[in-house]
Amino acid sequence: MLPRYLVKIWVFWGTAGVALSQGQGKESTAPYGPECSLFDWRQYHSNTKLGYSESNLTKSSMDLWRFTSQKLIEAFPLDPIRENYIRRVKGCIFSSVAPAPFKSAVKLVAVSKEVLEDLLDLDVSVAETEEFIQFVSGGRVRPGSVPLAHRYGGHQFGVWSGQLGDGRAHLLGEYVNRHGARWELQLKGSGKTPYSRLAVSGDNVMRDEFYNGNVKNEKGAVVLRVAKSWFRIGSLEILAHSGETELLRKLVDFIIKEHFPFINMTNQDRYLDFFSRVVTDTSHLIANWMSVGFAHGVCNTDNFSLLSITIDYGPFGFMDSYDPNFVPNASDDEALYEIGNQANIGRYNLDKLRLALNLLLDPKQQLVAQQILKGYPDLYQTKFQELFGAKLGLFGHESGDDYLIAYLLKLMEDTRADFTMLFRHLSEITHKQLELNNIPEEFWALQQLGRHEFFSHWVNLYLSRLKRNSDKDSDKARRFRMKSTNPRYVLRNWMAESAIKKSERDDFSEVHLLQKTLRHPFHKQREAEEAGYSSRPPLWARELRVSCSS
Repeated sequence: MLPRYLVKIWVFWGTAGVALSQGQGKESTAPYGPECSLFDWRQYHSNTKLGYSESNLTKSSMDLWRFTSQKLIEAFPLDPIRENYIRRVKGCIFSSVAPAPFKSAVKLVAVSKEVLEDLLDLDVSVAETEEFIQFVSGGRVRPGSVPLAHRYGGHQFGVWSGQLGDGRAHLLGEYVNRHGARWELQLKGSGKTPYSRLAVSGDNVMRDEFYNGNVKNEKGAVVLRVAKSWFRIGSLEILAHSGETELLRKLVDFIIKEHFPFINMTNQDRYLDFFSRVVTDTSHLIANWMSVGFAHGVCNTDNFSLLSITIDYGPFGFMDSYDPNFVPNASDDEALYEIGNQANIGRYNLDKLRLALNLLLDPKQQLVAQQILKGYPDLYQTKFQELFGAKLGLFGHESGDDYLIAYLLKLMEDTRADFTMLFRHLSEITHKQLELNNIPEEFWALQQLGRHEFFSHWVNLYLSRLKRNSDKDSDKARRFRMKSTNPRYVLRNWMAESAIKKSERDDFSEVHLLQKTLRHPFHKQREAEEAGYSSRPPLWARELRVSCSS
């Protein structure tokens, strides 16, 4: 087991929400069906060369914008059953199924300018067009797109759950931008698929928020999100559990070729190289989570990306008060995914990946895979210490740094200091103020920590360590460096709840304020300050819990 005090997070680079639209949807149902075969994608789009930008300029019209599902459809057999009913699916990676368009009028709530312009080569003005709104809400399928629902399984809360899959998501296709970067576009909340767990019909979304049998109608919303890939550990697990070895090999080879180009495809140890990289990257991802006090909330293997990016974090939470037992997910009765246990869960999930890959490994390679996984704790610990050292403005690494960090976290736990603002206040307070224990009221999180009887002792250790940084490291440089590492704003649950309550009244002003604020989380912003985003959380925030259905 890894130390429970270890905690961290980073920006969710790799996935990005493009647009959020709201309206009402429709779905339908039916029984189980047979297995899969190859699928001819050519009947679904024109012969135009798809998926590539036709110029280096951003497009002011979607008529000039092209993307495609071609690569995925050519690579794998698809489910031959076109009818959209819930069933067990075998022998394939995807089912072809169209999104369910909203019956009522659709309203575009928010759009990411950076994703549109920097990743998708679209001018932000495109978002004002009806064509774009229909596209991001699932109301209109673009030429070149064959919407796909992905088949995968997973271990949920430590138990194999069998087939899961994209129960309400549709992969629209892939876009290659002017820089040659590939991005997959996926709708979330876009209607029933063969992998849905609840058959519904009608205009509204039926949601059991607390999983207690009390299903309620809620307004529907769809998000178009992008990532390099949506394959996850469960993508391989379902094939291994079903004994589909050749399809497993085909999928892993595809993932390596597309996303791990530094791995030699002719090397017999390529699956070990792949596993080793995923182990390293996953350890670093979770260390990054911990560094910003982020709890994913539902760390099932079907929610762990093979590219080690943050996906499917519905019941997540950023800690307010530092607590290694923090559990944001009301569905997690046994606190399996509490923030202090995330590193251990990461290792558990990687072990499930190892077992899935065993079908592709000989006995000797299987032993090597075990040794690779044994290196996970050291990889995590090293990254964790590096990140927290940076949060404290430290240069290099000294033997006492681990103790300095652990000591601080213990003081924070004892005083229930605010995680985000404590590190931010350490970034803003001067060396002299700390030395004199002169902590202004504006540094309220640091004042709270200062009530601990051992605070002065820790400060002395910290200031002594800073003096050993470098002769050229000024206090001003230290504060600038730390303010670039420790965010002033994170998406706390109380902030999201406030925006949600207003949105239910068709007031999306706080959604837009949050979006604006979180574009620049390290910079002090007037509107965010007026909204209290860096102030003490309201008392009612302590009672907030979210669930997998939130």
